[in-house]
Amino acid sequence: MLRTLLQDNATNCSDAMAPLNRYFLPAAYGLIFAVGLVGNVTAISVYVAVLRPWKSGSIIMVNLALADLLYMLTLPFLVHYYTNGEAWSMGPLLCCLVRFAFHLNLYSSVLLLTCLTAFRWLAVARPLRAAQVRRRSWGLAACAAAWAAAVAGVGPMLGLLSATEVADGGGVRTACLDFASSTPREAVALYSWLLTALGFLLPLAVVAGCNAGIVWELARGPYTGSPCRARARRLTVAILAVFVVCFLPYHVLRVLRVTTLLAPEDWSCAARRGIHAAYIVSRPLAAVNTLCNLALYTLAGERFHRAVLRIVSTGRRRSGSPLGPVHAPKTAANGRRSYVVDKAIR
Repeated sequence: MLRTLLQDNATNCSDAMAPLNRYFLPAAYGLIFAVGLVGNVTAISVYVAVLRPWKSGSIIMVNLALADLLYMLTLPFLVHYYTNGEAWSMGPLLCCLVRFAFHLNLYSSVLLLTCLTAFRWLAVARPLRAAQVRRRSWGLAACAAAWAAAVAGVGPMLGLLSATEVADGGGVRTACLDFASSTPREAVALYSWLLTALGFLLPLAVVAGCNAGIVWELARGPYTGSPCRARARRLTVAILAVFVVCFLPYHVLRVLRVTTLLAPEDWSCAARRGIHAAYIVSRPLAAVNTLCNLALYTLAGERFHRAVLRIVSTGRRRSGSPLGPVHAPKTAANGRRSYVVDKAIR
């Protein structure tokens, strides 16, 4: 009886989050959808129409854009759900798929960015093997492994996500609960810790270590201030920023949210409300990685940047001539290692 009363009190304590859910989440998801849909369709079009043949980095970027685009297609359902007062009317299967899509995008993005960072470190630290690392087979193998690991990691979530009947004033409504609010609490808590450790903290350690190695290698040689190396340094900062700004808050707050639901008697109402509010904000913040990835496409190589500029300039001239492949400009360098490193990170 005491446990039931405590859980009811926990639910009542969260009722203050209704305005945040009803107004903030639809606006945030709507903005992400509008910008992300146009941006990712444009990025995929550039890669498919102009930047061919693909190398390993391009293959990873295309898979990243496809993952983001698939997630974009689920956001209108969330906008409708939260605008409608968290009343789900589209069936339990679609609810499960919409919630599942967020986590599949999240962890596939984490793993694909980790692969991209590892490849760039190999190209910089072992420049004489850069040509091998940039082969299509490496990119295809890395993407297949990333997708397989992401599906395996979040697959069990399908057994936890579902549309649920909840009390709403004097009646009942169907809610499409997010993962942290699902039941059973003990299973969700254990699963959340495993996903955080293996799906985020481990890749974060790999990304941090590889980025540190890249920065160290780029600081060597006579051409440390070259445009290629400056852009490569910006890319390392951008990837690490995505992990720290977008992914880290969500994982920390998800663990705290699950903990407060598992043992509400250990937390004051004010603490639970604060954690819940922060957790709500962290979910669209994690989805902002789909917009940050748009900047990564430009930083990852000058060919993409020049391809976009070429498309824009061609459109302004209203020329009917087809766009051919974009090739990187040839450069000369006196130091063999510096030249190879610059070519590897281009």
